[in-house]
Amino acid sequence: MSTTKSQGTPRIGVYAGSFDPFTNGHVDIATRASKLVDKLIIAIGVNPAKKGFFTVEERVSIIASTMDTLPNVEILSYQGLLVDFCQQQQATCIIRGLRNAQDFAFEANLGRANRHLSPDLETVLLLSNTESIFVSSSLMREIVLNGGSVAGLVPDVAVSLFEEKMQKFQP
Repeated sequence: MSTTKSQGTPRIGVYAGSFDPFTNGHVDIATRASKLVDKLIIAIGVNPAKKGFFTVEERVSIIASTMDTLPNVEILSYQGLLVDFCQQQQATCIIRGLRNAQDFAFEANLGRANRHLSPDLETVLLLSNTESIFVSSSLMREIVLNGGSVAGLVPDVAVSLFEEKMQKFQP
């Protein structure tokens, strides 16, 4: 099996999610994925029907501040089908992180659906590090909304933004 890329064709990977917020687990997956492709696009999926905890601009800021040392990483947002976005970006693969068996079942089905929609687009699954097995964006929001600290679980800039937002909710 050859691991060399086609002459002149860059390997572009898309690591997509809502990233609300981008956690240290996301940082780990994105950092490792950036070594596997020529260009990694961290794609923030935007669903206009849902109101996120952080704005898209805040999410971009969090991600940019944590990934700024990796020159092959670009941060974009998108709406609609991920495979359509990947085709627009000429991506060759979708990167996804796995924490547990439930993630695997979900990601396997999603990967198969994406392959049906775009047969040339591969899904690459990366195992999370052990420190991030329990970390999810929804859990981070839940902890903060109930007065807990997420320091050490999300980038420092996200901790600061959480604290700023929570100040607004205080009486």
